[in-house]
Amino acid sequence: MADIPGTARAVIIGGGAVGASCLYHLARAGWTDSVLLERNELTAGSTWHAAGNVPTFSTSWSVMNMQRYSTELYARLGSEVDYPMNYHQTGSIRLAHSRERMQEFERAKGMGRHQGMDLEILGVDEIKARYPFIETHDLKGALYDPNDGDIDPAQLTQALAKGAREMGAKVIRFCPATGVRRENGEWIVETEKGEIRCEIVVNAAGYYAQRVGEWFKPYGGRTVPMMVMSHQYLLSEEIPEIEAWSKEQGRKLPLLRDVDVSYYLRQEKHGFNLGPYEPRCRAHWADPSDPMPDDFSFQLWQEDIDRIEEIVTDAMARVPLLGTSGISKIINGPIPYAPDGMPLLGPMPGVPNAFEACVFTFGIAQGGGAGKVLAEWVTEGAPEWDMWSCDPRRYTDYTDHEYCVAKGMEVYGHEYAMHFPWHRWSAAPDRKLSPVHDRIKEMGGQMGDYNGWERANWFAQPGDDTSEEATQTWDRAGPWEPRIRQECEAVRDHCGVLDLPGFSRFKVQGPGADDWLRGLVTGALPKVGRVGLVYFTDDRGRIVTEMSVTREAEDLFVLVTAASAQWHDREWLERHMPKGAGFTLEDWTDRMSTLIVTGPKSRDVLSPLTNADLSLPWLSFQEAEVAGRWAALLRVSFAGELGWEIHAENADIPAIYEAVVDAGAKPFGMWALNSLRIEKGYRAWKGDLSTDYSMLEGGLERFVKLDKPQDFPGKAALLAEKQRGVAKRFAPLIVEAGAADAPYMSSIWHGGEIVGETTSGAWGYRVSASVALAMLRADLAVPGTKLEVEIYGERCPAEVQPDAPLWDPENERLRA
Repeated sequence: MADIPGTARAVIIGGGAVGASCLYHLARAGWTDSVLLERNELTAGSTWHAAGNVPTFSTSWSVMNMQRYSTELYARLGSEVDYPMNYHQTGSIRLAHSRERMQEFERAKGMGRHQGMDLEILGVDEIKARYPFIETHDLKGALYDPNDGDIDPAQLTQALAKGAREMGAKVIRFCPATGVRRENGEWIVETEKGEIRCEIVVNAAGYYAQRVGEWFKPYGGRTVPMMVMSHQYLLSEEIPEIEAWSKEQGRKLPLLRDVDVSYYLRQEKHGFNLGPYEPRCRAHWADPSDPMPDDFSFQLWQEDIDRIEEIVTDAMARVPLLGTSGISKIINGPIPYAPDGMPLLGPMPGVPNAFEACVFTFGIAQGGGAGKVLAEWVTEGAPEWDMWSCDPRRYTDYTDHEYCVAKGMEVYGHEYAMHFPWHRWSAAPDRKLSPVHDRIKEMGGQMGDYNGWERANWFAQPGDDTSEEATQTWDRAGPWEPRIRQECEAVRDHCGVLDLPGFSRFKVQGPGADDWLRGLVTGALPKVGRVGLVYFTDDRGRIVTEMSVTREAEDLFVLVTAASAQWHDREWLERHMPKGAGFTLEDWTDRMSTLIVTGPKSRDVLSPLTNADLSLPWLSFQEAEVAGRWAALLRVSFAGELGWEIHAENADIPAIYEAVVDAGAKPFGMWALNSLRIEKGYRAWKGDLSTDYSMLEGGLERFVKLDKPQDFPGKAALLAEKQRGVAKRFAPLIVEAGAADAPYMSSIWHGGEIVGETTSGAWGYRVSASVALAMLRADLAVPGTKLEVEIYGERCPAEVQPDAPLWDPENERLRA
């Protein structure tokens, strides 16, 4: 056993595949004086009983990147570190029972090809050729991934640890961490065998991550949003037909996934490994009657075959060979789940120099990529890919224990479910409510979840089908479509009102606030009484976030940003605040709410209700009374029409909302707003605006002042990029779409080559066309260029438009 060092650059708590990968990649990045602590032997947690599947498939661009990197790493790791590894890239076949599932597969294939992977769509006849023991009579087709397969989790972890040790990093086994404390800007990690002083701490504690996370609460942390599921898989006895086939072919069968039934079936030696994700699932350690033990190393639960009997029966019908063999073993062990099933990977919210690399539901598949991402975050300040899908700051203060258990069980029970754009998962709703929530629902509001806040996506009318079944489609058509059209037309022709609770809102006030903000944003700040849009970039010049800034006084600014960005953007601001600053930063998110009142008749609607000067120009700010209540009025509109944002205290919102509706404004929802903003080319955070793109690539040069005297993060990088020219460029597209509009990360083709991707898309009801916002190879971002956008497998003709709003390009309606 290694001695406990008194100091280290980084300490990783947890010795599973993910923790070992973090250590390996930190060492590769030059942080060779890093240490991994494991309470038992390496792999003692979920890694020990993991099935070891290594798919690349995902409908998340960032997770697909991470998993693709894992397959590439694992293919070379054994030889690189001279460690024997059983890694079989057998390929996999995902079965489809419906048109909608085939559309999902087509989308994944397009994303995979954009990342350089050769995914294939198989017809029903081709499935049998690849997997001779399968019944195909009720299938529509399949997705084939040649890089999928399986790996021995213990060998993988030991290989990563060996590689890290050889570079100088330390792995200390049988040494539980017992706590942390902070002294003089450094961390002290406490163990039973001594203390380690370090710069960075990483929580990679798997299903114990929540317990480890509690140690950080005195330093600004929160309870880690997670729960633990019981996951079972079955190992069959050996089957002679499989042995004969493998010897004849010289390889294993492809890994089979029947995602519509919810299981995987893998060849294990000369038998099968069957892993179901059953709807009648079981949470463990979820209440006082079932407490989490202090140490569950190398332990399992008693099997519960009744829970998975129906899925096992279905699998036997799909592959009758499975039914010819008995069961040799049932594995039933703990797997951690975050509320959305994605891992927690990135900065620990609210805590300096602490990171999370935990709650991996698919830790073997994602572990290699996770180590790369974590190491880049620690050593370079940001990862190569935008990783918002896994960023721990995507959750804020609504993820209590009941929420995490309910959502974790929902995700597990629908592990392979399709995530349709119109569908809402029903578990644990109503975490944060608007002051007019009940009124919105009474008017037919069909709600969505925005960082825990309930907002109306669209307004149903009597007789509309609001069932869950109606939302099971990728297509534009549905009961919501005519309502979205009507809502957009109301905003276009008259006046609409949108209830918008949950805007992240920060007040910066005091001497020096002006200079500080000016040195942090890429462009200029507004004058007193004015509103402006500002951008923050990282050292690479890539887009970190966008905020609207209202300057209420010389040293008083109100910054407003997306609901989901609350903890992310607050952390960015706090991290850049100078010590001993003469100004303050306050989070006012929960204190106020917002209404958007917009449309050509919005001035007529508001005039009888307010003493505000509604003739003040676009981008102006004023305080006034609306319906007898104090409010701040900002003359801006994300819908691209004449309009105002009304910001008021929560208690005053109901009176203002009722007065606006009574005056004739039509309620509209988030899906209409999305259509309206895309027609204007307005970017949305973590879609069109992300660290995958620089400000210049994003077509936001007008918000960059490279000649201003203040340096800002990324200024040097943007100067260099401007000199050499951008590789990609933003462009709006008009698409001859069929039944569906372009989702995020749809591949764009030109001359048989992928040349870019869409960042968002929707039907534009004012321009009567399908619109996509895109990032293209720079030489093709020229108005009139003919392209194709791949939408669920269909290549649809598209044409590049000028980088200007498609609707009201001169902004005459905004300024009216």
